[in-house]
Formats: sequence, structure tokens, C-alpha cells
Amino acid sequence: MLLDAEKTLFVRGATPVLLLAGAPFHDALPVPAASDGAVPVCEGWSIVPRLTLCVVDGPGDHGLVVPALAAPVIDAQGAPGGMGDWCADAEGAGGAVVLSLDRLPETLDWSALLSSGTTRGGFLPAL
Repeated sequence: MLLDAEKTLFVRGATPVLLLAGAPFHDALPVPAASDGAVPVCEGWSIVPRLTLCVVDGPGDHGLVVPALAAPVIDAQGAPGGMGDWCADAEGAGGAVVLSLDRLPETLDWSALLSSGTTRGGFLPAL
């Protein structure tokens, strides 16, 4: 399935994040909470971060493709960034945190996103 780039937000960082709004596999992802506060690894899921396309692949028929070159990229402070830099971040981290939401947030408040009870996802290793 192709997910519209407008329903995504790529956030740069030491561990990059991909926010997805309205992902068709939302309920198949785990709730991203661990007892030690770390975001859990999503077993059976992977991400292929590339400049033009980003593939999120899960177990069974779960997965999607994002036209990454057209997608918005920001850094943790909200400044615009580049997809090539986000891909380099993902390569350095060995993957990315993928979070599925009902809708994209207007501002990045990580504690609110991770404690909302409706956010799903976790760390996906890169292939």
C-alpha cells in the first residue's frame, strides 16, 4: 500500500522517527511503552529507508511504501531537514522508530505522544 507523503513526518535525530497518520496496520503494532522507558523493538517488522521511497514491512500482509522524497522532514526542534540526512540518521542508528497515530501532531511532544494510549509502534531495524 502507498501512504500519501502528507500523512507522514520524518524527524531527524540520533534515533530518527517516522510518524504515520492513518496507517492501515495501526492495530498490528505494539503500544510503545516499556518498563524502563525505552521504546521497544517491533519484532517481525523492518524499515528500508531510502531517499525516494521508504518501506515499512511487517508480518503477513502488513506494510506500506512512503514516497519519501516528497515527505516532510524536520529535526527535533522543528527546523526543516533533508531526506538524505534522515536516511543517514537511520543508517547510523540501524533503523528508526515508527509511530502510528490517528493524525499528525501540530507540535512534537514526545511524552504526550508516547503516553497517549492511542499511539502504536516502536523501533524497526533497517534492512
